[in-house]
Parts: sequence; C-alpha cells; structure tokens
Amino acid sequence: MPSIRNIAVGLPVRDGHVLVLHGRDPAKRETFTRAIGVGIEFGETAEAALRREFVEELGIRLDRVQLLGVTENLFEYEGRPGHEIVHVFAVEAAELDAIPLDAQLHILDEGSPVTWVRISELDRPLYPNGVVDLLHIREPQ
Repeated sequence: MPSIRNIAVGLPVRDGHVLVLHGRDPAKRETFTRAIGVGIEFGETAEAALRREFVEELGIRLDRVQLLGVTENLFEYEGRPGHEIVHVFAVEAAELDAIPLDAQLHILDEGSPVTWVRISELDRPLYPNGVVDLLHIREPQ
C-alpha cells in the first residue's frame, strides 16, 4: 500500500528568479522544474529537514526560513502514483545570494541540475503542485 509522504521544500528568490532543480519524467516524456526539498524524517521538524537538505545537497546553510504554506500534491511519476503533504518555505542565505544568476549547480547525491529561473518565464511545470501559487507570495510587488 502506497503511503503519504511529508516533505519540505524551499523557494530561494532573488531578482525575480527562483532557484529550482530540473528533472524529467520519461514515462510522461515531460521535462519539469521542482522546488528543492526533502522528505521529513520521524522526529524531525519540516524546517530542520529543509535546513539539512540544503546543507547535504548544495552545501548551503540557510540563514532565514519562513513557512509560506502547506499544500497537497497528488501526482504520477515514472508511471507510479504519489501523494505528498508539502511544507513550502521561503528561504534566504548569504550563500544563496552569492550564486550568480547564470550559475549551473548540481544536487550532490543525484546530480540533478539546479539553476536560477526567471519567475515570469517559467516555461515548464513547477512541482510540487501548489508551489507556484505560494511562489508568487515571494515575488516583490
């Protein structure tokens, strides 16, 4: 029986750009972007999980983390159904601000590419579902 996964994702935003990872679902032949995040382990808060993930996967210590909201993500990936409860955070760090907007990073354990993408030019789906609505809260008006 599949289970519901609790995850935490972070939305670093700078100069109208958001830092996201890039992925592909071969079953759907879909290229997409995804907020950087992690599964929450038993006994760990969503914020602690997110802070851990940024250190483990990008080598970045977050200075500020603020919950924007919680969303539910029902999806299919590689032909399998998934269900996530997603804690979405605004994140800030001097180390993030130092990353050039044209930089190409990689998630350390899996190699997925990570780049800054102009929010107004997102041309691929941004997952998890519901994150894009919360992303607009982060944009300066």
